[in-house]
Amino acid sequence: MAAYLGLVCIKEFHQNISTGSAEWMTALPIDKKCQLTYRNYMKPNIVMVDVGKWPIFTLLSPQEIASIRKACVFGTSANEAIYVTHNDEVFVFGLNCSNCLGTGDNQSTIVPKKLEALCGKKINNLSYGSGPHVILSTEDGEVYAWGHNGYSQLGNGTTNQGITPVQVCTNLLIKRVIEVACGSHHSMALSSDGDVYAWGYNNCGQVGSGSTANQPTPRKVSNCLQTKMVVSIACGQTSSMAVIDNGEVYGWGYNGNGQLGLGNNGNQLTPCRVAALHGVCVLQITCGYAHTLALTDEGLLYSWGANTYGQLGTGNKSNQLSPAQIMMEKERVVEIAACHSSHTSAAKTQGGQVYMWGQCRGQSVVLPHLTHFTCTDDVFACFSTPAVMWRLLSVEHEDSLTVAESLKKEFDSPETSDLKFRVDGKYIHVHKAVLKIRCEHFRTMFQSYWNEDMKEVIEIDQFSYPVYRAFLEYLYTDSVDLPPEDAIGLLDLATSYCENRLKKLCQHIIKRGITVENAFSLLSAAVRYDAEDLEEFCFKFCVNHLTEVTQTAAFWQMDGPLLKEFIAKASKCGAFKN
Repeated sequence: MAAYLGLVCIKEFHQNISTGSAEWMTALPIDKKCQLTYRNYMKPNIVMVDVGKWPIFTLLSPQEIASIRKACVFGTSANEAIYVTHNDEVFVFGLNCSNCLGTGDNQSTIVPKKLEALCGKKINNLSYGSGPHVILSTEDGEVYAWGHNGYSQLGNGTTNQGITPVQVCTNLLIKRVIEVACGSHHSMALSSDGDVYAWGYNNCGQVGSGSTANQPTPRKVSNCLQTKMVVSIACGQTSSMAVIDNGEVYGWGYNGNGQLGLGNNGNQLTPCRVAALHGVCVLQITCGYAHTLALTDEGLLYSWGANTYGQLGTGNKSNQLSPAQIMMEKERVVEIAACHSSHTSAAKTQGGQVYMWGQCRGQSVVLPHLTHFTCTDDVFACFSTPAVMWRLLSVEHEDSLTVAESLKKEFDSPETSDLKFRVDGKYIHVHKAVLKIRCEHFRTMFQSYWNEDMKEVIEIDQFSYPVYRAFLEYLYTDSVDLPPEDAIGLLDLATSYCENRLKKLCQHIIKRGITVENAFSLLSAAVRYDAEDLEEFCFKFCVNHLTEVTQTAAFWQMDGPLLKEFIAKASKCGAFKN
């Protein structure tokens, strides 16, 4: 029974990782075979991933962004993207190298196009190659592929480009695939019963067939995996890795940099066990371009392979032919991240801290560096080259409002307010507590009243309704949305109420909205409200457009002393020289 529970626990752990699930697990070993006796789920830190951190998503509207449930950025320059909406519709956009968008043509597009063939399929796992080619699996266990196919990496028995998503059938129709992985030009699939299938480019034995002949259709990886239950797979550029249910790790393919962790740099045409990890139970494995990371059930992190950019996190740039433990002084690691198209590594600890190392925006970071990020995905968005995603990203949109959003929502709400202002015969509903917290003027005002003398309605007659409403809304939102002419009145209010930040905000609005027609009016207001910076800005604008502004009504309506002062100051600046 213990062995069965161990198998189930580790397998579910890996399925959760591959699908971006929010369930995590700590597996406790009771012997060398890493068998488990019970489940001990740990809740992760809830992370709200902002896909807008990937530049390509800035092409989408806010409405399109809000519709995204899952997404992946891929391609040699991170110029292609695919996303799934809450309605399970699938869209793609970007450069479309090698038909990797699957739209049926080779045209690039900045406008998302729907992939009808995949809508409603419930995609749960996705990977991509360097061509690029794309492989995905659905909740029903079906596998679809499209894109570059020069080495039969689409698994359809040909080398023709895949211009639209087509189901991969050979040897997989009777299987329920739960995970897919891609190297540069080869592909792998893991079935629910623990079998691994591989196909495509095989120059280094990465398909695991025992030869270096390319594999045109999915072939079961057997040899020493024949009787094993594989629970997770990963691919480097030209290498393949697998974890079995007792935590053992196997590798095959290219090993020139030691990325298989076998203690040598000879290629392997069939799976070979990573003996150096004997005695530890690996739960997650992930591959970079030519390096590998492994996470154990005790939260320990091992790395091996290429280290040109410090991607192993060992403090140097020497390749490592066997697994080396890193981050030993840090707290328990719960997630590791790497991508076969980059030399960047990342890890997240139990306390939610995210570390990165390796090639980070062209720099070589040789030791794990603590970031301000809350998830490993952000490391790849901001520092990886290219800025691709290392997994199919599940985007959670928070239903509950933040404090700031809640305050904004309750401004001028009759249902929850306990005070009203009447301005120009119109009511504005507010909350005394908010006003006292946000504004010294109101804090002093309310303290001068005894509770029983506090009015339910306060009359305001020195400011207009638009100005006073904008001021009260500012106290709830920290923002102002007014035309420059009304911002003058708000500047007057901010001066009266000693709201210095609001004064600066008003000056910014006025500067942004200055025109020939209103320049002198704004200059007059700046002088009147002692806004020196704004006064200087308006003065320079008037001098630069002197002929035009002197023909406006505002110029001739300016009071005598101010007009004389303007003319004298402009004369000193040489404004009236021929």
